[in-house]
Amino acid sequence: MKGTDKMLSLPIPLTVAVMPFLPSTKQDAIAAHKKGHEVIIHMPMEPIRGKKEWLGPKAITTDLSDEEINNRLEQAIQEIPHAIGMNNHMGSKVTADERIVRLILSACKKHGLFYLDSKTNPNSVVPKIGKELGVPIIENQLFFDDVYTVSHISKQAQLLIKKIQDKPIMVAIGHVGAPGEITSRIIETSIPKIREHADFIFLSDLALSPPSVSK
Repeated sequence: MKGTDKMLSLPIPLTVAVMPFLPSTKQDAIAAHKKGHEVIIHMPMEPIRGKKEWLGPKAITTDLSDEEINNRLEQAIQEIPHAIGMNNHMGSKVTADERIVRLILSACKKHGLFYLDSKTNPNSVVPKIGKELGVPIIENQLFFDDVYTVSHISKQAQLLIKKIQDKPIMVAIGHVGAPGEITSRIIETSIPKIREHADFIFLSDLALSPPSVSK
């Protein structure tokens, strides 16, 4: 996918979310692991708006039975080598649905995975259900490339630099594919400035041993 090689070559620790059931799935997961990055499952989930065919194969949708959702989750987990967590691709409809979120996080608990809530819906029930089930939950705070333009991605990088001066922890998501080469280039040029204020760490560092924060 466009920008994948450049993203994986960034000189920082990355948590790489790999979409299951694609021709490049295993190859991308193995490549990320070999580069020293960690891997999570980028599980496609139904949005409030948008077409289901945008999601890719075997997405989690609200019309599926519990059994089918569990089957798809198990297949995705088995599909991706080295995965230690999961997050949602799109999913604004699914992450507000308690029935489905409970199934997703139960699968994560069964396999010892943490969960990154991409926060495509501010009314997500992921934090609530995660706390109930004892699954480590991390919440995204910024998308670099929710708009695929150089000006927007640059603006988001500047916003990240501003926010890390006030917040002890920031989680940000960028993509390969359509914006991939732009996003990777802007992240690379932003690294020195970000390092003036923060360290780059893996998501698992937050999920499994959160850093202490002085108040």
